[in-house]
Amino acid sequence: MKFILICCALFSFTLSAAGKLVQVKDVELEYEIAGIGKTIVLLEGGGSAGLSDWEAVFKQMAQQATVIRYSRAGNGNSTAIKRHFSSADYAAYTSEFLHKLNIKDPVIVVAHSYGGNVARDFALSYPKQIKALLLIDPSSEHDVDIMRAIDLQRANSEIAQIKLDDMANGMSNQYLDFWSKRPLPDYPQIKDMPVTVIASVKTHKKPANLFFSDQARRMWGEMWQQWATNFPQGRTVLTKKSGHYVQFDEPDLVLSELQLLIERSTH
Repeated sequence: MKFILICCALFSFTLSAAGKLVQVKDVELEYEIAGIGKTIVLLEGGGSAGLSDWEAVFKQMAQQATVIRYSRAGNGNSTAIKRHFSSADYAAYTSEFLHKLNIKDPVIVVAHSYGGNVARDFALSYPKQIKALLLIDPSSEHDVDIMRAIDLQRANSEIAQIKLDDMANGMSNQYLDFWSKRPLPDYPQIKDMPVTVIASVKTHKKPANLFFSDQARRMWGEMWQQWATNFPQGRTVLTKKSGHYVQFDEPDLVLSELQLLIERSTH
C-alpha cells in the first residue's frame, strides 16, 4: 500500500504488551485502559500495529487523561481476520468497541500512520463519539500524487514494486483500502473540532524511494499544513527530528500536543 506502511514493516518493534479482550461484533479486540479523569483518549495504531505502537507514551498519557489503547482486528492479540477491511469498516468496529466499554462521552482520538485513515472515517461517520483529533505522521491518500509529481515514470515503477511486495501474503487491507478509497473524509465533511497534525519532514541521506526524497518531504509537510488549516480549529506541527514513529523519537512533543489538545477541547 503506502510508502509509510512499507517503512513501518521495516522498523517494526519487538516490544509486546498484553491486554484484556472484549467481544466486538465477530471478533475479540485486545485493549488496555489506564489513567483517570473525565477526558478519554483513544489511541488508534498504525498499519499492522498492536498495543506496542504506543509503548513510549502510554503511561505518560495516562497521567493526562483516561487512555485506551487497542489492537484492531487482525493486529496484536486481537482475532485474526480472513477478509479485507476498509478504514470505514475498522471505524465501525471502533465505534462498537467504545459502546462495549460503556464509553458514552466523546473521546479525543490520537492516531498514528494508517490509523489516521481509520480516524478520519470514524470522525465522519460517528461525530457524536469524537471531540478532537490528533494525527501523528498519518497516512495520506495523496502519497502517490506527490511521487508522480516529481518523476512520473520512476514513481509508477516504484509503486508497482511496492504493490507486489505488499500483496505478497495474499491479503493487505491497507494497500487495497488506500488504492480504492480516495479521497478520505475532509472538512467540512468532518465536523468543526480541534484538529492537530504532527508530520515528519525529516530528510534522508539515502531515501528508499521518491516518497522520502527531499522534495517529497517538503511537499508532504506543505500538504498537511494545507489540510489542517481547512479546519477552523486546525493546527500543524512539522518536525525534522523524528522519523515516522514520532511517538518514539519525540515522545515529549506528542505529549505536549496532546495536552494542548485536551485544553482546547475542554474550553
